[in-house]
Amino acid sequence: MDQAGILREYAGNAGVTGGRDASTGRSKKSGVRVIAVTSGKGGVGKTNIAANLAYLFSMQGKRVLLLDADAGLANIDVLLGIAPRYNLCHVLRGEKTLSDVVVRGPGGVMIVPAASGIQEMAELSRGHKMTLIEELECFGEKPDIMVIDTAAGINGNVTYFNMAANEIIVVLSPDPTSLTDAYALIKVLNRGYAIRDFLVMVNMARSAEEAMRVFSRLSAATDRFLDLRVEYLGYVGYDRIVTESVRQQALFTEMYPSTRASRLLGAIADTLMNDRKSRSDEPGMLKFFGNAVITGNE
Repeated sequence: MDQAGILREYAGNAGVTGGRDASTGRSKKSGVRVIAVTSGKGGVGKTNIAANLAYLFSMQGKRVLLLDADAGLANIDVLLGIAPRYNLCHVLRGEKTLSDVVVRGPGGVMIVPAASGIQEMAELSRGHKMTLIEELECFGEKPDIMVIDTAAGINGNVTYFNMAANEIIVVLSPDPTSLTDAYALIKVLNRGYAIRDFLVMVNMARSAEEAMRVFSRLSAATDRFLDLRVEYLGYVGYDRIVTESVRQQALFTEMYPSTRASRLLGAIADTLMNDRKSRSDEPGMLKFFGNAVITGNE
């Protein structure tokens, strides 16, 4: 049996079954809702958005697992001021279980911290990915929602974790380079992995009009050159309170729930939880991660 066949058999035994939906490029029905928060470049506030969304979901009564998938450059633990004893690297090396490394964050969010400055984690091997599948299967506290904070850019880890999601939220800012890099990321995921459904969120916009102009430019480019659909999810405006919360290593939605940025992100969380509720029945953790291993390059 070839390597792909072995992986398919393993994936089936692990409960990782089902194919990809021809209309969206996503995998088919399963359990846990998996949301990837990604970006074409750093500096757009992606990690802050991912962590705050996870918190907002937990405030709606959901069990949330937040995975820091920037496996070589940890961010979430720094953002939240936590000093985990173990991290994802220990799991992938087989030294600890997922339950061993999970730490509780604001709102009871279960956080899987990443390693920082470890070269072998910068590009996960197929063995690492299979280990992660096994650990997710064995994890005792099954979440309702898994939020993945991917690394920025278009390396193998980024494409893998985006393939492993029901929904991909692409975060960009009004910076022209952010727009260019977001388009490049979407293009790679579309042409290389047949993903055709993306949610777009503009961060640090000065106004709703500016955010819509940014989205319109991206949408015009994808409509012209790519076979996919981008959906405008909303925006979070520039707010000094957000910067202050980062300095204090706290979530702005928890620390300043009534500020404009918190209200805007809260509306986005509500949209994801309510207007798009039917998506929670789409494929989740195990089927997605197994399918990503099988169809991925590494």
